Amino acid sequence: METTGCGTALVTPFRADGGNCSVDERALFALVNWQVDSGIDFVMACGSTGEAATLDEGEWLATIEIVVEAAAGRVPVWAGCTHNSTRALLRQAEKLARLRGVDAVLSANPYYNKPSQEGQYRHFKALATAIEPLPIVLYNVPGRTAANLEPATVVRLAEDCPNVVAVKEASGKVAQMAEIVHTAPAGFKVFCGDDNLALAAIGVGAHGLASVASNEIPAELTRMIRAALDGNWSLARELDRKYARLFEANFWESNPGPVKTILHAMGRCEAAVRLPLVSPDGALRERLERLAGVLGLAPMTGGVMQHLN
Repeated sequence: METTGCGTALVTPFRADGGNCSVDERALFALVNWQVDSGIDFVMACGSTGEAATLDEGEWLATIEIVVEAAAGRVPVWAGCTHNSTRALLRQAEKLARLRGVDAVLSANPYYNKPSQEGQYRHFKALATAIEPLPIVLYNVPGRTAANLEPATVVRLAEDCPNVVAVKEASGKVAQMAEIVHTAPAGFKVFCGDDNLALAAIGVGAHGLASVASNEIPAELTRMIRAALDGNWSLARELDRKYARLFEANFWESNPGPVKTILHAMGRCEAAVRLPLVSPDGALRERLERLAGVLGLAPMTGGVMQHLN
């Protein structure tokens, strides 16, 4: 995999049409175009931020098709494909393998089951075998799945499966990222999955960031990550300080509720999320909108001098 830099874990825009929350295809297409025009290095469809767990199979595949169409080969597209049943995962992944324009499959740990390292190894190896040679990016996100994919298992998969080419590491453990960097085969890529740890991860050898905040600031985060990869740490730290509050705010409530609230303030999509998530409301929504105003992302509301806490 040649990809490095900053990629966006895209939200899936929904229409504010009551309890239905249908996928807003037009807003999604426009969002991808804006991301690409802003210089983002790659995009990820139907991951955690994309609320993939709430999409039925037809919506999931249609959403990925829209992202592929909008990207139009200008940037790589990683398609999310995760399931806690290996049999169901393989059925879905084979559909992706037939879809032209998908550059990699992004697959998270099997959730809820809490598999052992051997169980995770066999799960991901089955996926790799089923869709070879389509590249696979492992997605380690134990905060959502209750299972940590340990560095030794990542390296074992990279060594045994030629199409396991990268990992999105969202464990929050820089030492774990460093261990993968130091022990994985040549050419294997590590992408930080936490915006607030991106510079630390690149400092120990990570190849880029799989970002939530780049939904809101694609050009700025791409500039930050490229600066860090180029060794321009002064600029990278300056941008990190400027947007650190945004990185935090995106998780004031479960992702992607805060992100969609800010994108709505920016006029990019509705704030709607699907149950069991609910949109930030009241004081939290106002805090998010004020932060967007302070950062120059949206019109100021509630007065410039109001405290954000």
